[in-house]
Amino acid sequence: MSVSSLTRFTVPLASDQSASAQGMLMPKLAYRFRVTFEGFGVSTPRSELTKQVIDFQRPTANFPEIPIDVYNSIIYLAGKPNWEPTQINLRDDASGEVSRLVGEQMQKQQDFMEQASAASGIDYKFITRLEMLDGGNGVHEPTVLETWELYGCFITQVNYGQVAYASGTDVVTIQMSMRFDNALQTPLGTGVGSNVGRTLGSTATG
Repeated sequence: MSVSSLTRFTVPLASDQSASAQGMLMPKLAYRFRVTFEGFGVSTPRSELTKQVIDFQRPTANFPEIPIDVYNSIIYLAGKPNWEPTQINLRDDASGEVSRLVGEQMQKQQDFMEQASAASGIDYKFITRLEMLDGGNGVHEPTVLETWELYGCFITQVNYGQVAYASGTDVVTIQMSMRFDNALQTPLGTGVGSNVGRTLGSTATG
């Protein structure tokens, strides 16, 4: 009965919880992912960016606090949420494909040669899609476990990195910071963006 003992490798639950005999759930692994870009730069295909990704920072949401002073206490409410900028690191390939695409996106936001800027946000904003995968490859197509779609993306900072004669094992990288307007987890119903209803209470405490 060695297999049965493996169900004990978890946190014991109360007897009234139906999953009391369940083992640990398989975690998503940080190295099984892909990042794709829609509307980034000008040239196609954009798949070279996907293949050259080193790492990617998943979205970070921030709810600023609204303090309400009442008599002897302070009540806190959630203010307007905002999404923190995200980071992505790319390998700069010898053929210059990644550098060209990054440069094209920067030019869409600001023409550095002519010193002209885009007329509106829709002219340069793009969509970034992060997919968490299950490890499949080749004839075993990967299953997408989770998708983050970042809407209204634009570059806020590009760092073309450092080169050094003393570096014998490093590769040249391009570090990008991106700001975006909104992020949703798909398929809808599994996290951020799911419909959980809207209540209409009348008190500030809960």
